[in-house]
Amino acid sequence: MFRKASVFLVLFSLIVNIALPVTVHAEGEDLITAPHGVLMEASTGTIIYEKDKDTKVYPASITKIMTLVLIFDEIAKGTLHMEDEVTTSAYAKSMGGSQVYLEEGEKQTVETMIKCIVIASGNDASVAMAEHIAGSEAEFVKRMNERAAGLNMTGTHFEDCCGLTESTNHYTTAYDVALMSRELVTKYPKILDYSSIWMENITHNTAKGSSEFGLTNTNKLLRSYDGCVGLKTGSTSLAKYCVSEVAERNGITLISVVMTAPDYKVRFKDAAAMLNLGFGACSLYVDENKDSLPKVPVKGSIQEKTSVSYEGDFRYLDTKGEALDHIQKKINLKKSTDAPVKKGSKAGTADYYLNGKKIGSVSLLFNETVEKAGYMDYVKKVFKTFF
Repeated sequence: MFRKASVFLVLFSLIVNIALPVTVHAEGEDLITAPHGVLMEASTGTIIYEKDKDTKVYPASITKIMTLVLIFDEIAKGTLHMEDEVTTSAYAKSMGGSQVYLEEGEKQTVETMIKCIVIASGNDASVAMAEHIAGSEAEFVKRMNERAAGLNMTGTHFEDCCGLTESTNHYTTAYDVALMSRELVTKYPKILDYSSIWMENITHNTAKGSSEFGLTNTNKLLRSYDGCVGLKTGSTSLAKYCVSEVAERNGITLISVVMTAPDYKVRFKDAAAMLNLGFGACSLYVDENKDSLPKVPVKGSIQEKTSVSYEGDFRYLDTKGEALDHIQKKINLKKSTDAPVKKGSKAGTADYYLNGKKIGSVSLLFNETVEKAGYMDYVKKVFKTFF
């Protein structure tokens, strides 16, 4: 419950494809029991609710969210494939804590390792993947910190790839967990196919023979919260209990992060409370921008006109009950441009208005490079005209 009944959310409009999401503050810190929490809408990065989001805390196995980001980065680059086999080292086998009991020399596919990491929180699988990708866990952790910096996770520093360490130099914030969760689920939504699995068996093939091992998800909201599709839990004596939940309803994806909860029941109760708040208040307007745009005349080029397209779709998150069907789009496009034209350069904007107030925009970009015409280009043009 909010401290005052009259307190409601205040949101600013956001557009998709901005590098750093705008933070929108919401009052009412009594909504959750845990000391740290964030509720974020995934597609816009809008923060709907926060409680002490920037304090440095210990992430435990939520660390593995960044490990998964790096794994899927490699898959996207084509340097790693789901069917590739990963060999477990003696070091990876020795991790302890949450594990799937991989043996030294045991081979599993990348896809199986991903399941072991996100479903059963396997520390051994995480380290095996880190070594496979970067050669060593230390090098992989270096890449994790670089990736975190690229996401502007200013309150985060990783010491390992699985969160098993009790080092005080391994830390993050509730906001940073939301940032890396957003990166994972929006850039690589395939992860939700795995994080939403409740139970699945894998097969160990080792020198001892073949045996099945059951993976059981540690995320209890998968079975109790409508729309929950993941993402990752964590707990150690230092971190206490934490979770990054992802839930989807009516085209809206919310990320609910709880850190340093006193027990596992509180972390799930708090995560659900924030999700309830978000789904009860949020409406999302989406314009996929599939309509065609007029061509722009190019002066000083043999090519008379060039085509233009939207940089991406437009999204606006509302929690005030506005009539989103009243949103209007205005195209502001250059009447003409001078050669040369570079592909991807800005040709104008599509501006969006609600009740006369601008709520965001999307850039319009030139689709091709158009060179400036030379003397021989004009000679050829004249020749074609007369002959």
